[in-house]
Amino acid sequence: MNDADAYNDRGEDRIKRISFLVLGLLVFSAVYFSPPWPDAVDPSGNRFLLSREAKGALAISLLAAIWWVFEVVPIGVTSLTIGILQVHFLIRPAKKAFTDFMDPSVLFIFASLIIGMVFTKIGITRRMAYKMLTIVGEKTSMIYLGCFVITAILTLFMAHTAVAATVFPLLVSINEFYETEDKPTRFGKGLFMGMAYVAGAGSIVTLLGAARGAVAIGLFRDAVGREVDFFELSYYMFPVGWIMVALLWGFFLLLFKPEKNVIPGLRERAVERYVELGPMTRQEILAAAIVLGSVIALSLRSLVPGLQFLNNTAILLTSTVLFFVTGILDKNDLENMPWNIILLFAGAISIGLCLWETGAAQWLAVKWLVLFSDANWFVFVMGIAFFVMIMTNIIMNVAAIAISLPVALIIAPYLSISPEIILFASLVTAGMPFLLLVGAAPNAIAYESEQFTAGEFFLYGIPASIMLMAVLGFAVFVLWPLMGMPVVVP
Repeated sequence: MNDADAYNDRGEDRIKRISFLVLGLLVFSAVYFSPPWPDAVDPSGNRFLLSREAKGALAISLLAAIWWVFEVVPIGVTSLTIGILQVHFLIRPAKKAFTDFMDPSVLFIFASLIIGMVFTKIGITRRMAYKMLTIVGEKTSMIYLGCFVITAILTLFMAHTAVAATVFPLLVSINEFYETEDKPTRFGKGLFMGMAYVAGAGSIVTLLGAARGAVAIGLFRDAVGREVDFFELSYYMFPVGWIMVALLWGFFLLLFKPEKNVIPGLRERAVERYVELGPMTRQEILAAAIVLGSVIALSLRSLVPGLQFLNNTAILLTSTVLFFVTGILDKNDLENMPWNIILLFAGAISIGLCLWETGAAQWLAVKWLVLFSDANWFVFVMGIAFFVMIMTNIIMNVAAIAISLPVALIIAPYLSISPEIILFASLVTAGMPFLLLVGAAPNAIAYESEQFTAGEFFLYGIPASIMLMAVLGFAVFVLWPLMGMPVVVP
């Protein structure tokens, strides 16, 4: 490309960026300054008012979505704009809007990224990458499969955020064998986007994959009076999660068919480099022990009621402190943190809580779900799942569950629908936000690879989300009833 072509491309990018920047501002203004919107009314007659503040929360959400997808400014800067608009337009006070930027969920993501940084620095990820490549061989299709299976297996025991942060540097090491030029490839896109999608699919299988499961079960217990235990959840979620993992492998092979079918000499090079690493060093053993201790503590907290007083974020931050105490990391490592990604999730938490606290989220949930209050049971369940899928791409999946599940469980008895099928259908789509980077931490972590843009992630997330809804439809209508899940109640 000559200088003139490069200049023209930069000019086109600048025009596109300014156009979508202005579009976001226009959408915000159109929603915020519009006349009052009608109340939402649930089947029990309860009214949900859309206040000025709630309308402002919706306006900010739409602006942020446009700016995030089209990357008119760095994604972390869009997050800062979320806080600024809440304060300037008196939607929430500054103390609330900006305190959310240090929410425990944000610090959990920070601590997860630290683990990935440690594994990269001391060489554990290279050791893992070389060993895996000696097993899966030189076919790029099998490399895809190996990476996806490892990611999914880890999410059965660890939070998907921590898994993504751990696997990410592993994928970087693997991708180095493939790249011939310093630019994105189809293989790189499929590898990193696939990791993000599969981390979501695997995380639905057990309660250890994410916090959303425990929150949903708690809401279900309060509303229905029945407990869903660890093994019941895994019984119904296991086939759905692994069906999605298999389909996602085919999905990325189809849409991101690697430029090379094989990487000649890969196995031999991987063996040679693994041998060059020698035995595990003291630092590697120490780091692995710290991470393993954190994983055990997180798992026990989820499984042992007497350990509920422990906090997930505090457990993971303890590992962060230990990395610095033991000298594995130093102050210079903090400068290498992907603060753009951390800010992205800080903004996502802030707008999620803004939608919740202003009542905008509840208004949306009621407005959507009452549309299906006279529908067939299958349509109603899929309608709930679709709403959760869209909301979890915009706000925290925990919040998406918290606003939709109570309303759905109120409407369900009018249609003689089993509450269990509503719970499990909601959890499936809450775990797989394939559209926006803010939908889940693995999405944003994968974005750090610079192999794809936020717009590409959104574009390919559309067919992936359609595939997800098709799999869920099969589970709701065929699979789960065959497995014994009640669908309708007398």
